[in-house]
Amino acid sequence: MLDNLIENSYSAAAYAGVGVVLMAVSFVVVDALTPGKLSTQLWGTRNRNAAVLVSSNLAGEAIIVAAAIVASEGDLGEGLIYTIVYSLIGLVIMAVAFVLIDLLTPGRLGEILLDENPHPAVWVHVTLHVAIGVIVAVSIL
Repeated sequence: MLDNLIENSYSAAAYAGVGVVLMAVSFVVVDALTPGKLSTQLWGTRNRNAAVLVSSNLAGEAIIVAAAIVASEGDLGEGLIYTIVYSLIGLVIMAVAFVLIDLLTPGRLGEILLDENPHPAVWVHVTLHVAIGVIVAVSIL
């Protein structure tokens, strides 16, 4: 029992570490796709549009990480590789979808994101990011 606890603790720490790094990368990508400094929008001006968009991106990534863990069936090395590869795929798809929707709709989401007033376009992207996370996650399983 103690051996399983120790082994599972190592696995949990490894997945959590990889997951946090991937979510940090996700934050950097969203920051690159939006004007201004995202951290200033979140913590400085307390911009709800920015917070909702970043939150959805992190949730989409977390869904993918969780599915990769389940798909690994206890093989830590394989699970970590699944986690990294599929999370990066999800992140790339989220970024491409962000840009495509931004090009196909009036206005620029980056500018809308900076608006202090809640905007419905942000919720479209929220749904998109979570949906992509679910789609990539299900493709793993």
